[in-house]
Amino acid sequence: QVQLVESGGGLVQAGGSLRLSCAASGSIFRFSVMSWYRQAPGKQRELVAVITSGGSTNYGDSVKGRFTISRDNAKNTVYLQMNTLKPEDTAVYYCNAVDMNRSPYWGQGTQVTVSS
Repeated sequence: QVQLVESGGGLVQAGGSLRLSCAASGSIFRFSVMSWYRQAPGKQRELVAVITSGGSTNYGDSVKGRFTISRDNAKNTVYLQMNTLKPEDTAVYYCNAVDMNRSPYWGQGTQVTVSS
């Protein structure tokens, strides 16, 4: 059974940085795509960043230039480096993985709160 465990969330002031981690149970080579999503209260879940098994990345417009997604295959972990955080980045951040059979998996989420 696939498990994704997020960590690294917390409270930070506007302009600050956080790094989120998503640790997978077992090799992440089995996933064609790994992503970070976020959901703020009263809003739909939105895509933040994507990284493919080949290392290609893509970002939501609201985080381009501030967030960076990366992966460490040896540690079976995907990261989200978040810089220049804004209050509107406040949300629960979820890790998502899609395997080669297109089955999706989700982590439990980690709260990020940015104070103004």
